[in-house]
Amino acid sequence: MQTRETIKELISDSIAAKQSMLEQSDIIAAIAEKITEAYKNGRKTVICGNGGSAADALHFAAEMVVRFEKNRKALPSIALSENVSTITAAGNDFGYEQSFSRQVEAFAQKGDVFIAISTSGNSPNVIRAIEAAKAIGIYTIGLTNSNGGKMYELCDLCYLAPSEVTARAQECHILLIHIICKIIEEQLFNGTNK
Repeated sequence: MQTRETIKELISDSIAAKQSMLEQSDIIAAIAEKITEAYKNGRKTVICGNGGSAADALHFAAEMVVRFEKNRKALPSIALSENVSTITAAGNDFGYEQSFSRQVEAFAQKGDVFIAISTSGNSPNVIRAIEAAKAIGIYTIGLTNSNGGKMYELCDLCYLAPSEVTARAQECHILLIHIICKIIEEQLFNGTNK
C-alpha cells in the first residue's frame, strides 16, 4: 500500500507543477518567439546542461534538426553535451568549468540563441557558458528551478520551473521544450514543409 501512495503523491506533485505552468504562458511565449526569430534570421540554437539537463539539451537539438511533429526542413541546433572528446579535453586542459564555454566560443555567433539548462541555476560550467555567450553578444535563455540561482540574473530571459524539486523542474523543462518545438514548427512551417 505504501508504494501506491508514493506513486499517487509523485504523480500529483508532477501534475501540480505542470498546472502552475499555465500561469507562465507569457514567458514561454517569449522564449518561443525569440528562438523562432533567430531561425527566421538564419541563425541557430546552442544548448547546454549537465546530467539530465544534458539529455534535455540533446532532446531539444534533435527535435530541431530532425523533426518534432512535421516533416520539414532541418533547423540548426547544437547540444554542447554531445561531443565527449571536446568536453573531456576542455575539462582536462582548462578545467570542467570551461567545458561548455570553450564550445560557445567555437560554435556560437551573434544572432544565435544560447539556451542554458540547470535545475539549480548554479552549475559553474553552465554559468561560464552563459558569460561566454553574452561576451559574444548572443541572446541567452535559462531554464532552471523556482529559485533561479545565478542564472536568473545572468540570462536575458529565464524560465523558472515552478518547483525546487529537481525531478519536477526537469519534467517542466521537457514539457516547455515540447511546447516551444510545437510553436516553432507552427510559426515557421504553417501549411508547408519548406
